[in-house]
Amino acid sequence: MENQVHQIQRRAMPALLAVLISGLLATTPATAAAPGKGWITVGDTAYTHLQKVAPQAIARQSQVVRTNDQAGLVAAERVHLVQVNEEEMLKLNESIHHELKRCGGYMYHETEAEGKRALAKLASPPSAASLAALARPSYTIDNQALVTPVLSQMQASNIGTTITELSSFTNRFYTTTGGSDASNWLKQKWAGMATGRPDITVTQFTHSGYNQKSVIATITGTDNPSEVIVLGGHLDSTVGSGTGETSRAPGADDDASGIASMTEVLRAMIANGYKPRRTIKMIGYAAEEVGLRGSQAIAQNFKANNVNVVGVMQLDMTNYKGSANDIYIYTDYTDSAQNTFVANLITTYQPTLTIGYDKCGYGCSDHASWTAQGYYASMPFETAMSQSNRYIHTVNDTFANAGGQANHSLKFARLAASFAIELGSDGAAPGGTDKTETFTGSLTSGQKKTFGPFKAAIGTVVSSTTGTGDTDLYVRKTSVPTTTSYTCKSDGSTSTENCTVNMTANGDVYVLLNGYTASSYTLKVTYKPQ
Repeated sequence: MENQVHQIQRRAMPALLAVLISGLLATTPATAAAPGKGWITVGDTAYTHLQKVAPQAIARQSQVVRTNDQAGLVAAERVHLVQVNEEEMLKLNESIHHELKRCGGYMYHETEAEGKRALAKLASPPSAASLAALARPSYTIDNQALVTPVLSQMQASNIGTTITELSSFTNRFYTTTGGSDASNWLKQKWAGMATGRPDITVTQFTHSGYNQKSVIATITGTDNPSEVIVLGGHLDSTVGSGTGETSRAPGADDDASGIASMTEVLRAMIANGYKPRRTIKMIGYAAEEVGLRGSQAIAQNFKANNVNVVGVMQLDMTNYKGSANDIYIYTDYTDSAQNTFVANLITTYQPTLTIGYDKCGYGCSDHASWTAQGYYASMPFETAMSQSNRYIHTVNDTFANAGGQANHSLKFARLAASFAIELGSDGAAPGGTDKTETFTGSLTSGQKKTFGPFKAAIGTVVSSTTGTGDTDLYVRKTSVPTTTSYTCKSDGSTSTENCTVNMTANGDVYVLLNGYTASSYTLKVTYKPQ
């Protein structure tokens, strides 16, 4: 009897094992990454370096893709899908930085299937329907009265302070305590700056698989909040392979400088009381140095939720001037029409600066995450790529090694502010058409002149003056303003003044001009009629 039982057990065992194995396979996706491994899509040049540092990493699939480059610098690029572990990725980072003098070159994916979808999306141009669904701004530069006061308030010393504070963390790597602490620090800093502004919120975006969170400051638009402008830079820092808890990775240029430039944009906007019509989001991305993970998750989330992002600017390294020109606009994997707008912003608001153009290849920074989702993205950069900062990804990427000042970063902060305000101040809500009334004249010293009422609907009323001498501007809802009773005033030492009044209900708005000295003026009042 005992022998019969053993024979039955032996015959049953193969069937039992088959059932167990079948169950395990059924609960483990075939495309999931092996333990400690993931998938990357990597540009052709970077792939050559990957084969040097990790010869066993062989492409599973390759695809010739469009680069979106309209400048004729690159027609197409091959992108490869490869399975790698994190050590191989970090060695790839080092090789690209030291030999090609550039960053990145790949995008991370959790599964093979995700990587294949990314390749397929790169190979197929966006459909006419998907492009039509995105609002293309007019790119008209006509908000000088709003932009100029913000730019004039921006200071390199403030940017330098933020760079120093961020680079004081031992490192900001995406898996370390320092990386998490830096995210929390930035959230608190931005939230503190926004105290008293209920239209500004600061949140953290939680990512899967690592503790560092991205930080998002949102300035909600007054009358067209569904259209969104994004300014971005990355929070994390690295010294390459082996970065851990105690590794010193100050990342002052890469990319504390970009985060600090954005921080100064936010500070100056708040100091000037600027309130955009479209929503503006400033984002400090987590985990850029390991395949643009943070920005990919956010861009994919925005796309899945049909967020209407009308423009994206990436600030990745802004404080090292290593090339002849002041600002380099990268032409591949970016939007040509928006790049032209960015160049026009520079010549309008910073006319003494010189502009260069370059390319950086596939996946070089977080703008690529937005381009991959079909959004309009641009990346102005501190140098030509071949002349980028040799200290990045080392313990020597310090503020002192950038000269201990942030004058170069200030150029990018002003560019980012002009980008956000010009786009953010346009875009009337659907169904409403703005009206602009223009008045010209002159005032003697002490003379006052009243305009209105302007019958304004819900939204904003923007009043501005330009001219000679010194004209002061006063705006008031419901009744005529005086120099002591007003809703908004602008009384600088010239005739360039601006005031924005928010209308939460239909009503009358009046404007008063006061000739502080003898002056001439051109007054513009823009509002949505009732």
